[in-house]
Amino acid sequence: MSHPLLRVTEEVATALAEGRPVVALESTIISHGMPYPQNVAMAVEVEGIVRDRGATPATIAVLDGRPRIGLGPDDLELLASHPDVAKVSVRDLPYVVSRGGHGATTVASTMRLAALAGIRTFVTGGLGGVHRGAETSFDVSADLTELGQTDVAVVCAGVKSILDIGLTLETLETLGVPVVGYGTEEFPSFYSRESGHRAPMRLDSPADVAAMMRTKWDLGLAGGLVVANPIPAEDEIAAAEIGAVIDHALADLDRLGIGGKDATPYLLGRIVELTDGASLTANIALVRSNARLGAAIAREYAVH
Repeated sequence: MSHPLLRVTEEVATALAEGRPVVALESTIISHGMPYPQNVAMAVEVEGIVRDRGATPATIAVLDGRPRIGLGPDDLELLASHPDVAKVSVRDLPYVVSRGGHGATTVASTMRLAALAGIRTFVTGGLGGVHRGAETSFDVSADLTELGQTDVAVVCAGVKSILDIGLTLETLETLGVPVVGYGTEEFPSFYSRESGHRAPMRLDSPADVAAMMRTKWDLGLAGGLVVANPIPAEDEIAAAEIGAVIDHALADLDRLGIGGKDATPYLLGRIVELTDGASLTANIALVRSNARLGAAIAREYAVH
């Protein structure tokens, strides 16, 4: 049984009750990660990819103060276009829910709500992490601490390349979070297949990932795991090319004094501008790829 405060669609509730595969999807990527109307088109397409591959999509958000597990077309349109949708991490959930507001969930809050609903597989674009300069700003994403305590596997294209990837991997190790390179020895960096950092572990099939999920939790090891799925080769932006763009965007961020929860949405939007939309195209491509893999993992996990 899912938590009584959650509102679960009939489609998702039936799939969970029958033990069929369900894939959680976040909503911050819709409200704060992409411009309109590409954001709503992407959300609809990704849900379709999950369904076409034999799993049930469960996009997660807070609407009118109610945590929602699964959304309809009107809900996705609202998230994509409404001006007053808050960016909601775990710390923000009680505030937005108690005040009856709208909220788009981050990786951390999507994980928490997915776990409350009984969903074990979650697909996103890129993972949050340790921001560059965190040794003075202490800006570390709640995604990492949530991974240390919530039993959900997160399929992503690695860590967003605007972050300090090395420190993020070190933090995940400290938190006891397994980090798996899917079909690769190299840890991917969102827009690029390479990061200069080795993936701590490697698995090459959805069945192997599902087996690791079951083993981890059967051992009583709380927390999630990261499945780092490189962006398809034909869609990537070379690391050197995107690196120069990111440096430019970070300089703009520093000049404008933007920080906290506003930093990532600003940087992603600025990178879209600086690449004339190429980064948005890559972002959509990697989410599609992650949805295909996530559905396959969820199917394998549901077998047992």
